[in-house]
Amino acid sequence: MNRLLVVLLVLLVFPGMAAFAQDQPAVTKPAAAVVSAPSLKIDTGDTAWVLISSALVMLMIPGLAFFYGGLVRPKNVLGVLMQCFIILAVLSLQWVIFGYSLAFGPGKGFWGGLQWFMLHGVGAEPYSNYSATIPHQAFMIFQAMFAIITPALIIGAFAERMKFSAFLIFTLLWATFVYDPIAHWVWGIDGWLRNLGALDFAGGTVVHINAGIAALVTAIVIGKRKSYDKHPTPPHNLPFSVLGAALLWFGWFGFNAGSALSANGIATNAFVVTNTAAAAAALSWAMLDWRFNGNPTMLGTISGAVAGLVAITPAAGFVGVGGSIVIGLLVGLFCFISVGFLKHKLGYDDSLDAFGVHGIGGIWGALATGLFATKSVNPGGADGLFFGNPRQFWIQLIAVSVTIVYSFIVTWIIYKVVDKVIGVRVVEKDEAIGLDLTQHNERAYTMLE
Repeated sequence: MNRLLVVLLVLLVFPGMAAFAQDQPAVTKPAAAVVSAPSLKIDTGDTAWVLISSALVMLMIPGLAFFYGGLVRPKNVLGVLMQCFIILAVLSLQWVIFGYSLAFGPGKGFWGGLQWFMLHGVGAEPYSNYSATIPHQAFMIFQAMFAIITPALIIGAFAERMKFSAFLIFTLLWATFVYDPIAHWVWGIDGWLRNLGALDFAGGTVVHINAGIAALVTAIVIGKRKSYDKHPTPPHNLPFSVLGAALLWFGWFGFNAGSALSANGIATNAFVVTNTAAAAAALSWAMLDWRFNGNPTMLGTISGAVAGLVAITPAAGFVGVGGSIVIGLLVGLFCFISVGFLKHKLGYDDSLDAFGVHGIGGIWGALATGLFATKSVNPGGADGLFFGNPRQFWIQLIAVSVTIVYSFIVTWIIYKVVDKVIGVRVVEKDEAIGLDLTQHNERAYTMLE
């Protein structure tokens, strides 16, 4: 345990210091010099909305814990809850120490520097590049919630079989070397995908494709659960998962509408289309379940709702209601096929369908943004293919492709390094007993059926 604590401390500090050393020559001004001009004025309504949205996104993390926790077997439910909860602790520290600076600090296109190490220069004043009407720290904490929930999504791929110690180190490395660079490319002021014109309102590429591809990689390299091919593993507590899905749907209004960073019409549109796409996808998946499996299921309906929320995420600030309905209906179909047929055809064990929902849904949502985006919704965005601008679709395709390739390769490298150093998968005996007892010495229930 002492060795693990030392490793975690090193991982929290060393990557940031390495980046600092790499980018130090480019630092020609003290961090305070990049704080916005005094002429910028804080809007209290915008600030209140962004802080509320930050809290809503934070609520998605226990929502995800319940969603995933209900889907695993009783002997592993606390393991999943613990993984989701500890991410909130570990990555909150990573973000304020160096993660925010790597993702959003002034840099060279790949990631930011360490000018904002320990939030130096990130204070209560606005910062024109990101937060013209809100305190810089309000923008920082809003983005922190995105950085925390993204690696939490990957948990669904390797549920029930990863060592807790390996999980901690893998998550910290992944957040630093995968999430932070891609966030900088897409959202950083000098990010190359942002400057290319890629549209990602709230995280289709940065969050969902990124995490979905990482989920696919980890599911493949960690291998199947021992019982995967012999015994079905139905959800042990579907009401838990329904509660989790409801919390996710609720929190997603902050996730998407909060990304407007203002209490304005774009936030309102994002709120409306988020709800619409989720509803369309939930209905789509339920109808497909009914048609092909004989009954509309609760699991299928909540899975569809989450898929719809995923798909509308990159488009929420750029598309209207009509586009959101099409996005939602089609993502229900695409994810239904991926989860119900593709996974079994290819034979990988994505335990809770993190890739099938977030990866596939995120890819469709990012590409659909290039189809349905319109300046009539957001003059600061772009028109998509269906509004006379085919170039936008190709830009979206480039962003999707680059995210897939980078996330796949670097996730694979991180996994292999962690596996080589401490081993990633629990031993067969511990897997049979369950992670609750073997990793945490606790039980979720005093009696097991």
